[in-house]
Amino acid sequence: MSRTALRICPLCEATCGLTLTIEGTTVTGARGDRDDVFSRGFICPKGASFGALDADPDRLRTPLVRRDGRLREATWEEAYDAIAEAVPALVRQYGAQSVGVVLGNPNVHTMAGALYPPLLLKALGTRNLFTASTLDQMPKHVSSGLLFGDPFAIPVPDLDRTDFLLLLGANPVESNGSLCTAPDFPGLLKALRARGGKLVVVDPRRTRTARLADRHLAPRPGSDALLLAALAQTLLAEGLTTPGALAEHTDGLGELGAALASFTPEAVAPACDLPATEIRALARELAAAPTAAVYGRIGSCTVEYGTLASWLVDVLNILTGNLDRPGGALFPLPAAGPRPRPAGSGKGFVTGRWHSRVSGHPEVKSELPTAALAEEIETPGEGRIRALIAIAANPVLSAPDGRRLDGALAGLDFMVSVDPYLNETSRHAHVVLPPPPPAQSAHHDFAFNGFAIRNQVRYTRPAVPLEADRLDECEIHARLVLAVSGMHGAAPSEVDESVIRATLAKETADPHSPLHGEEPTRLAGLLHGESGPERRLDLMLRLGPYGDRFATELHTDADAPAGTGAPETGAWGVPEGSLSLDRLLAHPHGIDLGPLRPRLPGVLRTRSGRIELLPDPIAAELPRLRAALAQRPAALVLVGRRHLRSNNSWLHNVPALVGGSNRCTLQVHPYDADRLGLTDGGRARITADGGALDVPVEVTDTVRTGVVSLPHGWGHDRAGSRLSVAATDPGVNVNQLLDGSRLDPLSGTAVLNGFPVELAPLP
Repeated sequence: MSRTALRICPLCEATCGLTLTIEGTTVTGARGDRDDVFSRGFICPKGASFGALDADPDRLRTPLVRRDGRLREATWEEAYDAIAEAVPALVRQYGAQSVGVVLGNPNVHTMAGALYPPLLLKALGTRNLFTASTLDQMPKHVSSGLLFGDPFAIPVPDLDRTDFLLLLGANPVESNGSLCTAPDFPGLLKALRARGGKLVVVDPRRTRTARLADRHLAPRPGSDALLLAALAQTLLAEGLTTPGALAEHTDGLGELGAALASFTPEAVAPACDLPATEIRALARELAAAPTAAVYGRIGSCTVEYGTLASWLVDVLNILTGNLDRPGGALFPLPAAGPRPRPAGSGKGFVTGRWHSRVSGHPEVKSELPTAALAEEIETPGEGRIRALIAIAANPVLSAPDGRRLDGALAGLDFMVSVDPYLNETSRHAHVVLPPPPPAQSAHHDFAFNGFAIRNQVRYTRPAVPLEADRLDECEIHARLVLAVSGMHGAAPSEVDESVIRATLAKETADPHSPLHGEEPTRLAGLLHGESGPERRLDLMLRLGPYGDRFATELHTDADAPAGTGAPETGAWGVPEGSLSLDRLLAHPHGIDLGPLRPRLPGVLRTRSGRIELLPDPIAAELPRLRAALAQRPAALVLVGRRHLRSNNSWLHNVPALVGGSNRCTLQVHPYDADRLGLTDGGRARITADGGALDVPVEVTDTVRTGVVSLPHGWGHDRAGSRLSVAATDPGVNVNQLLDGSRLDPLSGTAVLNGFPVELAPLP
């Protein structure tokens, strides 16, 4: 007999609500949850294929442990015994820095990935952390840190209310959005135009998003920072800046004009390959719009000047007075995030507190460039990485020069992978810990609610009971923390309880907290939840911006049921101070917390307590951008591309999500194809810093001249992996064209777009 259950989709940043149809313990269908307070029934092909992903026969069911050179099935006890024996011993012999940790993109799509990696890093004591951020969005974290003092204070476009939206390097119709959590992004863009607003898309490809636009500009890839600088220079030179109330919270407005004076539309036009008149007209339109938002994403981040481009996005929002106002770009307030603090100065944001051992790359947000991982493993000497813990990470495909990293991983003394698949990276592990299918896991979006275009909160318990031979993903992580910290064999719940105790001890010791002076043990006893992760979620909700901080229970007779009060409705649309796990469970489709609201100056954590519009690291980088005006552009450059039915390298093993337009082809403009002797359906050899690839050619005018496009996440042809569907059409790994030497210096982010290539036909 079939039943239905709710589940938040974990397959992209849109976080849509799903209604699953279940037969026994098998998910047989998925549709959009029409009552979901955020997604309102929207679903994309990835969400519709939830059941196929959940039941993928290639998913690992039991741990694997390497014995006699081969990975063999093992019990959970044997797997953790192996970790507890190997990792602490290596730390004792070679020091904490001999262990590296790699966190992949899927971590931010799970509760476990949000709650436990910080505890793992603390237990290990290592500074060798590498994540997908330096292959993706780190420039935005750096620019936000420098501007606002908090690398997570990332404003998002107010898509529901804006009159003018300028998108750069973003294709949300196919990606579903990124650093901007917005279910049904296509519908929101159509609604913008339907209400008389304007959409301008800047992209070297005529993407599905660009086809919706009122205007599509196709500049030379990698020139985003120059274009944005010219827009800002025009606003400043023509007296079109209207920062309004932002001016009283901003330092550097007076100095900005001189810093950007040389980036006139006429000066940048040749490098951007756009007419100066068009650049100037765009600046004037942006200034004239009643409300506007500028939004740049991966195409403007993973380029040579990614941090400058990310900074200039917010400079434009500030100069036009659109930062922190409805219809502009606002700061979300997630329910499980920290409660807003009074405005004032903070610690600020700095980079380079330590450096990588081999090439001296500066630390950024406690991370080192993933592009440097191979050399940190290969290079002998003190501090060499000898053991690696990879959690939901496949850097052999996602980082530059996968062949080199592939070889480096093979030489590790010990490696642990937390991964449901034996893929191009996890095949090197000595222990593989497979999490259960997503239907058997609870879900709350700790990360993506911080980028949501509307404040809301949702939580779904597992839709299907955990199978007897599996461990919950949170328990897998908790036991890993215990195994590496010398507490192997302790109860996994102790990991969560120690976090709860420490958090409450800090809260009750804070003289500014309503809980100051309370007894932490009593407060811990008031938390609800069926598991440690649920109790931690309850704690975060109660201490968060909409929570009760235990007010009801603390003033209720000890024998009365907790949470029986009925407070008045507050300003956020929920009973004042009432949000907790119990209340969330009582609203299975979520709780709407209202539209985004202005939050300045409260979000500022710079040392000055103000927006620092021209911070020193940015000012020091501008001469390098200025020098780019005189550089001769490469004849042919490469950009990546998104597929609606894919997410990096995750989903190529789901039959319903491969084929059709989701193909690993090299897109080439007809003019370039004719010039180079290429034919549609033929093959070509593409060469760059890191080597050469043989690829099928797709001739199309959706890319501009001088640009070719190859998608990311392919290359499933390595022996030892177990991805039977992906292996039938493996494609090629575009990142093999890079050797890891091209980085944005301010963020350590790999340059994955806009790099020069050479192309020749193959027989």
